[in-house]
Amino acid sequence: MLIKLSDINLNLEELRSSAGVSKSIIFIHGFSGSSNDWKFVPAKIKEGYNLYAVDLPGHGKSGSPEDIKAYRTSSLINQLFSLLNFIQGSEIILAGYSMGGRAALQLAVNFPGRLNGLILESASAGIAEDRARLERIEADEKLAHFIETRSIEEFADYWMGLDLFNTQKILGKEKLAAVKKAKLSNNKTGLANSLRGFGAGSMPPVFDSLKTIGIKTLLITGKLDVKFTGMNALMAALLPSADHKIITNAGHNVHLEQPDKFCGAVNAYIKKL
Repeated sequence: MLIKLSDINLNLEELRSSAGVSKSIIFIHGFSGSSNDWKFVPAKIKEGYNLYAVDLPGHGKSGSPEDIKAYRTSSLINQLFSLLNFIQGSEIILAGYSMGGRAALQLAVNFPGRLNGLILESASAGIAEDRARLERIEADEKLAHFIETRSIEEFADYWMGLDLFNTQKILGKEKLAAVKKAKLSNNKTGLANSLRGFGAGSMPPVFDSLKTIGIKTLLITGKLDVKFTGMNALMAALLPSADHKIITNAGHNVHLEQPDKFCGAVNAYIKKL
């Protein structure tokens, strides 16, 4: 369903809903993904929770405005907060992957007490060092230009060929073809503006604010993703109540490479809430 907000129309997919259930989990995809990435979760997540997935600005069925303001951190936080209000009366857990994890983390920092749980898969708290942040902004601008001047298929081939996603080769040609096909439905303007507005360099780092997140937080990383596993170990030490699950035989995208193990970690987490 499309939800009309002041600066954009956001698509929210209802994956599973049960009468009388007041608890919900909202799943947020990563860069160049969409709500379709989470179609598998209703069969694997324990009953007692309504399940939703959102398309971030510039992705899936959500709008792709020309105005960069709709993609910036402050706008994104307000957009997600509006979605929480749309699902009224619910105890809500946000579950975000990579870029979606950064978005979920920003909301948790800016609206303490609004969430009942937080699940971050292969996410980061931003880039603390000024020079490194500027370098990332420059790199994202180059990628945004690449997206705008090449075909969406060329971008998908480039993105899926990054070293970060090497571990996905074990999935086989058929599944990788389906992943690529899903990426082809995205909007080039939306993807480019997402990098400019909410890239890891553009997002304000929140390391100093992690101590304010009082809710139980689940961090999930793949053991083969050494970089993000190290990042999340540091984040776990800063969060007041965090559990870091490292999934074997998985890289950056744990829910794609090891869906059963990913959902097993989520089920174990929500059982403790």
